Order: sequence, then structure tokens, then C-alpha cells
Amino acid sequence: MTINTRVDEAGFRPASRISTIGVSEILQIGARAAAMKRDGKPVIVLGAGEPDFETPDHVKQAAWGAMQRGDTRYTALDGTPALKEAIRAKFARENQLSYDIDEITVATGAKQILFNAMMATVDRDDEVIIPTPYWTSYSDIVAICGGKPVLVACDAANGFRLQAEQLEAAITPRTRWLMLNSPSNPSGAAYNADNYRPILDVLLRHPHVWLMVDDMYEHIVYDGFRFVTPVQLEPRLGERTLTVNGVSKAYAMTGWRIGYAGGPKALIKAMAVVQSQSTSCPSSISQAAAEAALNGPQDFLAVRTESFRRRRDLVVSGLNAIDGLDCRVPEGAFYTFSGCGGVLGRLTPDGRKIETDSDFCAYLLDEAHVAVVPGSAFGLSPFFRISYACAETDLVEALRRIREACGKLV
Repeated sequence: MTINTRVDEAGFRPASRISTIGVSEILQIGARAAAMKRDGKPVIVLGAGEPDFETPDHVKQAAWGAMQRGDTRYTALDGTPALKEAIRAKFARENQLSYDIDEITVATGAKQILFNAMMATVDRDDEVIIPTPYWTSYSDIVAICGGKPVLVACDAANGFRLQAEQLEAAITPRTRWLMLNSPSNPSGAAYNADNYRPILDVLLRHPHVWLMVDDMYEHIVYDGFRFVTPVQLEPRLGERTLTVNGVSKAYAMTGWRIGYAGGPKALIKAMAVVQSQSTSCPSSISQAAAEAALNGPQDFLAVRTESFRRRRDLVVSGLNAIDGLDCRVPEGAFYTFSGCGGVLGRLTPDGRKIETDSDFCAYLLDEAHVAVVPGSAFGLSPFFRISYACAETDLVEALRRIREACGKLV
């Protein structure tokens, strides 16, 4: 759904900067699924990128303690000193990265971090390289800020990972940023040290290109995969890299809305200017909770990741047992990104032809009452994303329904 820039009956004319920007297809599918549920249909929603675990009790208690102390007022613009110190310690402890306090920023979710960075650095027609499949907001944020998203398709044969030769070919004098996400939403693909090295070598040869790395899913990796972040491997890129993270996924704190990043002092200062004219400081209560999450016990992370791994294996094996579907095993996050090219061209029971991954996902919602997201929403077709951050019983039933629906295609 895109916005019509013509003047309507009430005289409203939206800005041209959002003329090609639509409401997230994930949200649209979720809204349609919710409406079907209200009508009594037994819809299983596998679209939301949200852990089904509770926020840890010690984090909730920290928020309550902050309220009891009266910490309910404005804080420092881009993060309390206590939270920034917790972030500094986290980066040092887990990523071997060293940042000063004024090289750290906190915002209302990682999405605002990305927006602040793009708004602070991207001029009209500056180019931002985005490997696909990508999280849906990446390209729209770039476009809203006046930049040009340069989408580079990364296929399943290469594990949905950007290759060095692709990056080299995409760089021009107008390139401002490369955006990387590992583990990835939507594919679950992740870069190890060997995968990153050729890409970092390309960046070293192009000093005008900055790197934005989204590490939001760093704690959700499987099968002994060793997470690394680029500056950890190549410190020379530290002066032009923004390392983005948050507490939403690992700590099941999506609604608390806290994202953070470490990067060069000048960039962090420019991002603060942007934030000062939008949301100002993040919630004081949420910042206290995030501080407790980063400083507190971490042992539960492995337990939750093991639960996700079991669900991953269930979904991957279930999808690969269905004729026409092909699903690689993701290294991390809690998504599968399955190919559905094998069902394209087939007919539904009422004679409709499945021509695209969007058609297939619409068919699954109508026929099987299972909501998934088409790969087109993430810039790569023909695929579809399943979020397995839900009950195993729901996953088993959803797979049964998908198998039955696919069996009806001719």
C-alpha cells in the first residue's frame, strides 16, 4: 500500500518523500489475520518478529524500582550515563570493542538508530547498498531521507550472504553506506569471520564507504556458530562503522523500545542532533530496564536459544518435506526463508494460478489460515518468511495445514 500524493477531497496532500513508501506488508498481513480471527477463523500467525518469551523478572523489577525512585523524568538526550556505561561494558565483554561514552547512543528502538544515522549523513541521491533479502525498513528509511537504496540480490546458493565481487560492483562515487545484518531478518543467514573478511577488504579499498552493521540477533545463533561483528575483525574500519544493537530480541523486550549503537564521535553527535528534534530521550523507565538486562544474568539466553533451535529444526524439516518448497537451514535469528518457486504456476482448487510468492502467501492465509510473509516484502522472490518464535504446537499445526494446502495445488 503506497500513499497517493494527489490532493484529496479534504485538501490533504502528503509529502512527496513518502509517495513510494508503504505501510509494512508484515503489518498489513498481521492486520488481515487479526480481522479473520475476529471473524472466528482459526488463524495461526507466523509473521511477527517477536519472541514469545517474557521479559526477565529482574528486568521488570529494575523498571519498577526506577518508578519507585521517581526516575520518571527526562533523561540525557541519547541515553543515561548508567545505561551508556552498561553498553560500553557489553561491547567490551562480548565483542572486544572499546568505546568512550560519547561514542555511544541510545534511542527508542534500533529502527530510530538507523533513521538517525541516515538522516544525519545521507544527502539527496547518496547511495546506500543493501543486500537482499533485507529487513523491510532499511530501504524505506533510506528513501525517506532522500537517499537511493541500491539493492543487491543475494541468493540461497551463497547462503543469502553478500559476496565481495557483488559489493565491489555496486560501489560508486555516490555510495555512502553499506548496511549489513547478521544474523539476518528475514533469512536467518549469518556471517562468520571467513564470510566477512572479503567484504571488509573491499571496504578498506573504498574509504568513502561507511558500514552500518545490525547485530540485533547476535545471541540467537545455532550449531556452534561463532558470532563476530566487523570491527572486532577489522579495527581499521572502526572510524567509519556504526555497530547497532538493542535489547528487543535477546531479552524479549520488543515493547520497551530501546536500541543502541557505538560509532565515531562525530557521527554520534550528528545523530543526537536529529534525535533532539524528534523524540528527544528514550523512556527513562525503559532505559533502567535495559541497563538491568545488559548488566544482569545472561545464562537464560542459551536456554532460550536452544528452544528456538528445536523450533527451527521442526520448521525446516517440515517445509522440506512439502513438494514445491525448499528451505535452507538458517544459522541464527528465529526465521526461515523458504523457496516456493516449485509451486509457482500451479492452480488453486478454485482455479486461480499461483504466479508470485505473494499469491502463494495469500493462498495459505485463505485456504490454510496460516499467515506468513512473502519474500517480495524483503526484496527477494520467490520465497516466504516464517517466524518460528511461537508455540511448537502452533508450528506443528501450521506445517500440517501448509502441507495440506500445497497438496491441493494442481
